[in-house]
Amino acid sequence: MALVPFDDREGFIWWNGKTLPWRDAKLHVLTHGLHYASAVFEGERAYNGNIFRLRDHSERLINSAGLLGFTIPWSAEQIDAACIEAVRANGLTDAYVRPIAWRGSEQLAVSAQLTTINLAIATWAWPSYFAGDKMKGIRLAISDWLRPDPRTAPTASKATGLYMTGTLSKHDAEARGFDDALMLDWRGRIAEATGANVFFVINGDLHTPTPDCFLDGITRRSVMALARSRQINVIERPIMPEEMANATEVFLAGTAAEVTPVRQIGDYTFTPGAITEALVRDYTQLVQLPPEEVARRLA
Repeated sequence: MALVPFDDREGFIWWNGKTLPWRDAKLHVLTHGLHYASAVFEGERAYNGNIFRLRDHSERLINSAGLLGFTIPWSAEQIDAACIEAVRANGLTDAYVRPIAWRGSEQLAVSAQLTTINLAIATWAWPSYFAGDKMKGIRLAISDWLRPDPRTAPTASKATGLYMTGTLSKHDAEARGFDDALMLDWRGRIAEATGANVFFVINGDLHTPTPDCFLDGITRRSVMALARSRQINVIERPIMPEEMANATEVFLAGTAAEVTPVRQIGDYTFTPGAITEALVRDYTQLVQLPPEEVARRLA
């Protein structure tokens, strides 16, 4: 099936307070965000017309911008309303939602203190990030690229520039026949996949890397709460690659990926089992609930 270009679609995009026709949402080629990666974004999903954990996403977007040294001129409440309006304007109930904020084109140099700060929100129908038989599990290569030391990049920000090595890693993995890539950090510890957090079942407990140089994902935290509600012991700790030999189940967790089982990472193989199946089911049920019920379940 032919790809539909993202610049040539029907629909609407919320842009700096206005709802524009999709094809009219364009920016100048000399925009600072394009040249210097002075941009932050969110990935969200709407289910049954409700955006899952919307306020958490809006607050993270604002905090990400602050880490990059700029202030988004809309409050979390206003960003929430804009995301809801973008979904409504496109006539969607189940959708992916992409807010992005960036420095404009008034200045083009390393220093850009006088640029305007822009905000746009697009939304479109997007099924699960990894198509096919989900419980079969996906295959991950191990990337040569490393997640950076927090002293070298604002790793707590969902900044566009931090995804450059993710793209490189995923492209390389796909060229080798894998679905995605597992990334290590600068110390050689397991970090995450290119756009999702990773969990390992070891001796019946759920282990996940400490998020000290990558995002502590909103889906990650939701899955941890679901696991604890099942009395599954959740352990956040440094995990070395060779420890994958002890894991029986592995899965990814992220807004786009949702909860996705993994059957292979490099030379290590796993079998999606009872814990993974339970958390896939629990998460699928959770996202269908009204926001107030979601908050109650995760409290």
